[in-house]
Amino acid sequence: MKTIGIALFDGFALPEIACLMEAFQCANEITESGQSSSAHFDVCLLSTIGGRIVSSSSVFVWTESIESRQHPHRFHALFVAGGADINQALRDEELLAWLRRTCPVTQHVFPVGEGRLLLDASGYRRYLVSETAGDKTSYRAAENRDALDAAYGSVPGSLRSALLLIQQELGPHATSQITDVVSPPVFTQFTDIVRRNTTDNVSEKIQASARWLEENGYRQVGIDEAAQVAAMSERNFLRRFKAELGVTPSDYLLYVRLDMSCRLLVESMLPVDKIARRCGIGSGGRLAKLFRKHLGKTPTEYRAVHRQIFRSY
Repeated sequence: MKTIGIALFDGFALPEIACLMEAFQCANEITESGQSSSAHFDVCLLSTIGGRIVSSSSVFVWTESIESRQHPHRFHALFVAGGADINQALRDEELLAWLRRTCPVTQHVFPVGEGRLLLDASGYRRYLVSETAGDKTSYRAAENRDALDAAYGSVPGSLRSALLLIQQELGPHATSQITDVVSPPVFTQFTDIVRRNTTDNVSEKIQASARWLEENGYRQVGIDEAAQVAAMSERNFLRRFKAELGVTPSDYLLYVRLDMSCRLLVESMLPVDKIARRCGIGSGGRLAKLFRKHLGKTPTEYRAVHRQIFRSY
């Protein structure tokens, strides 16, 4: 059992908290369905005195009092909400005192939007702000950050942190399913190719190798490694992969990387060169060459057109 605490106050912003709760609920459903043997997430909503509190959307939620948790060190993670009434929360000395006691003994602490102001006021600043600035908060204990950025793009910082916690338990494939539910992805010209591995006529071994290529597309990988995942000789693997998915493993890996690049161009404002490196393509120059070949435009032109479309939804 992994206990996830979410500290709230009257006037907290509901949408961000609702996304967090949905992500952990999806994780629990996957565990209960038998798809994963991961731990169960116990999400508890907390406020200073407990009981019913109201969000900035005038929706009421029921909370436990912060003092009802006698052993705060048992929190696997703590999320601290933000919202329109943050200034009132900043005057809540009982809440600030609880944060001072609880944060240092909690393994993972994340602000949600303006929640960073509560962490600042309590003297707890052991979280990292992403290089893209704003409210994009990095998971301070995460490894392979390039892979995580490529996988989650500009998913809001708090939700991104929750997904990374879930990924530690369920793995990347299940977490990708959850991401599609709580934060539907941008579809690109390459998405259909990449998702062919989920069709019924693709064998389990080829599906597993294709998923492995997706999960490791951010780094330099060898086709021999993918063949090992499929438990096949390299020659047999190349033949089977092409027959079942219609493309070679090398081309599939390229489409995975282009798909990641397209999504990051639309969902984030990361520089083109940095996107190229995070998607395993190496440099902005090589990414530009691939875009001109496959899409007939530069990455910058692609971003300008598709970001405008993305914002219109």
